Amino acid sequence: MHFIIRLLINALALWLIAKYVPGFYMAGGIWTPIIAALIFGIVNALVRPIVLLLTLPISLLTLGLFVIVVNALMFWLVTWLTPNFKVSGFGPALIGALIMMVVSLIVNHVFKAEEAPRAAV
Repeated sequence: MHFIIRLLINALALWLIAKYVPGFYMAGGIWTPIIAALIFGIVNALVRPIVLLLTLPISLLTLGLFVIVVNALMFWLVTWLTPNFKVSGFGPALIGALIMMVVSLIVNHVFKAEEAPRAAV
């Protein structure tokens, strides 16, 4: 059930990003953000760890700030792989990635708080 909720929250976030951040184009109705959210999950699960490992020296030199650039590149890859969802440059992709980072942080925090074991009384 958590997977579906996360997918819908990410789809909503992607739709809002495309609607309010200049430089994004999304067409195709309700299915485009859902497909983009699925691709976003796959890219973050499979491609992002490999890229983070390859860019570890740069991330260490920049004290982790390069991870934001990696996230923007992954976001750009998602827009490239998703039909009817395009971004016009790296700047909007960076803004979209930052928004998705915040959304993911909040969603992870909410689900961890839900799953935390309760103390016996």
